Amino acid sequence: MYQPKYTITNKVLKNIGAVEAAKEVIENAPLVPLYEKEFQSDAIIRTVYHGTHIEGNDLSLIQTKKVLEGEEVMARPRDVQEVINYRNVVRLLDNMVNEGQKYALKILLDIHHETVNKIVSEEKVGVLRSTQVVIKEEGTGKVILSPPPSLEVPYLIEGFMEWLNSVDDKDIHPIIKAGIAHYILVAIHPFVEGNGRTVRAFANLILLREGYDIKRFFALEERFDQDLGAYYEAFASVDKQSQSIAERDLTTWLEYFTGIVAIELTKIKEKIRRLSIDSRMKVALGKQIALSERQMRLMEYISSGGSAIMQELKKILPMISEDTILRDLRFLINEGIIKKEGTTKASRYIIKSK
Repeated sequence: MYQPKYTITNKVLKNIGAVEAAKEVIENAPLVPLYEKEFQSDAIIRTVYHGTHIEGNDLSLIQTKKVLEGEEVMARPRDVQEVINYRNVVRLLDNMVNEGQKYALKILLDIHHETVNKIVSEEKVGVLRSTQVVIKEEGTGKVILSPPPSLEVPYLIEGFMEWLNSVDDKDIHPIIKAGIAHYILVAIHPFVEGNGRTVRAFANLILLREGYDIKRFFALEERFDQDLGAYYEAFASVDKQSQSIAERDLTTWLEYFTGIVAIELTKIKEKIRRLSIDSRMKVALGKQIALSERQMRLMEYISSGGSAIMQELKKILPMISEDTILRDLRFLINEGIIKKEGTTKASRYIIKSK
């Protein structure tokens, strides 16, 4: 059975802490069903667009959205089919979440089947590779990775799945488990084509199954796609350690992966906080109030804590003078958004109830 090697560094702990903080806000945000549906739809579009764009798909975000909505676009048939396929993968994951079956090669094969359906020859769809493959550097043609021989692939996957089924979130945090799966399966490179999309989907399945669906608002693919150089370098930092996958230390990869999850969920958390504040203000005031960036930050802090004093507000805007903060607070008071309790320097600012 495979046993991953890694260290829980301060960086990993900090990233996991940020994930947990964001998860708490996102899962408990008082969003109306309409907003939840919009967030989930947006996450699907971003997942499909960036998940295929990483692999060289030329469709734009707008074209991807049109394809997902059933509209025709002028583009390469292969690009369109890749988008359709990855939307089917997202649907397949939804079905797999509640199936309760153990992680197994069949799940990986089923995901791969949807990923490359009608793109590669039928005998390679949902089938492990039977040939040796190498990963070459674009431009130079230099071999940068030689995955294991095809004969070893089934045994490597079997050993990894055995380990994956033997641990739960009491032993290993689900984010770390998903990160390990992401690296190991890419390193094994089970298929001739479609490895990246298949593996990223499998890692997402682990998160969805193990309590980290987080309302399905996230799209990690977008974060990978935004800096592909960093994504591939994170793999390379581990790949170059040893020819043997079992001997590689995954620490640097896990620092990168947990950081990606933290960035994505923190951005969603901030968006939800703003939306929640905007919604509450609109209900309370009967109108939409345009706030500056500073005023929004003040509102976020006061809203999250229930109240705040000047000393606390100065810490969240350290480069802004007290006079400027006071002007922003007076604006919020005059608009009926907050109120002030007390007249001393220890006065508290609280959200004004309806």
